[in-house]
Amino acid sequence: MTKLTSKQRKSLPDQEFALPDERKYPLDTKNRARNAKARASEEYHKGNLTKEQEETVDRKADHVLKEK
Repeated sequence: MTKLTSKQRKSLPDQEFALPDERKYPLDTKNRARNAKARASEEYHKGNLTKEQEETVDRKADHVLKEK
């Protein structure tokens, strides 16, 4: 997975993020979708995400993984 530069991340539209209001967890590739699921799970278990946020990330990432 290639690293996103700040410029590339800023150029992504909001709908390319699992949590668009916070612009967290980019889902522009399958690899990033897999990574988003893993990181969201970690953050949920650390207490930094709600269960609803984790489920949103999982749902949107699963959609990307099936689609692309």
